[in-house]
Amino acid sequence: MIHIGIVGATGYTGFELLRLIARHPHVRLAWATSESAAGKRISELYPTPDETRLIHFADAPLREADVIFFCLPHAASMDAVARARDAGVRAIDLSADFRLPDPDIYERWYHTPHTQTNLLSEAVYGLCEVNREAIADAVLVANPGCYPTAVNLGLWPLARAGALGPRIIADSKSGVSGAGRKLRLSSHFVEINENMVPYSIGYAHRHIAEMELILGAYTPDIQITFTPQLIPVNRGILSTLYVDVDPGLGEEDVRAIYQDAYGDEPFIHLLPPGQHATLRHAVGTNRAAIGLTPLPRPGQWIVTVSEDNLLKGASGQAVQNMNIMFGLEETAGFDF
Repeated sequence: MIHIGIVGATGYTGFELLRLIARHPHVRLAWATSESAAGKRISELYPTPDETRLIHFADAPLREADVIFFCLPHAASMDAVARARDAGVRAIDLSADFRLPDPDIYERWYHTPHTQTNLLSEAVYGLCEVNREAIADAVLVANPGCYPTAVNLGLWPLARAGALGPRIIADSKSGVSGAGRKLRLSSHFVEINENMVPYSIGYAHRHIAEMELILGAYTPDIQITFTPQLIPVNRGILSTLYVDVDPGLGEEDVRAIYQDAYGDEPFIHLLPPGQHATLRHAVGTNRAAIGLTPLPRPGQWIVTVSEDNLLKGASGQAVQNMNIMFGLEETAGFDF
């Protein structure tokens, strides 16, 4: 039995982890923390029968856990993860703090210096379908961001095959839970209902760095134009990707590239010709659905990708990473 700790259990990703762990046949919760709600039970904060009592992180018995999930904002995870590693406990961090191996790039996008650069060399980027072998031996996994998970999974097969052109336009629409549980004006009901709001458009959103990390490894001169948008749904991401592909490849060739990459993947749903990914293909599951659409001009394609931002885009992928780290079936704990 694997014993886990959850740091920051009262946000959407932390609560989603509690829900997933409760059904996992090989895992038991050792403890869960919340700095704002220590002493309370989860049932006092969410409409759930979960009676887990929350504690302060300073009081957490770190060594009682085999692995600790960190569900904290960026910059808040660095020192907390360092404490876990000093205690010899493996860590899965859902923040951005260990996703980027270069501390200068981290500071450029997150506007704060990295205080635990000594840990960056042992951090593995936890995009399961791409880094599975490294994840299996990892002591620190950096769980990917929700937007990069969709974009990278949608384009990685083309990039790996050397078929992806450098110019990428990514239009990604996200449910409001992606903004977190903390109250802010932009997520008020009246602000977002019957509305669609683009933000950090062009080359401004910090998740671009993760897209460049994965796709740029194969296409060094990559140019990503990214438009994230909030839409009035609770959860889900739909990314529409406009890309150039080697014009010498026909539709059968491109589909063969994706089949080779994902044909045996339990959480990738490759849609048949003529179908496009929708939120309903993925919301409530740990799957990413991918649709491929050729345009009349050779070499121009539209790739659609959908995922649940709280599952495959966050907590579900974190549990998938844990399963890989401990040699379990990747589908363990998932019935969807």
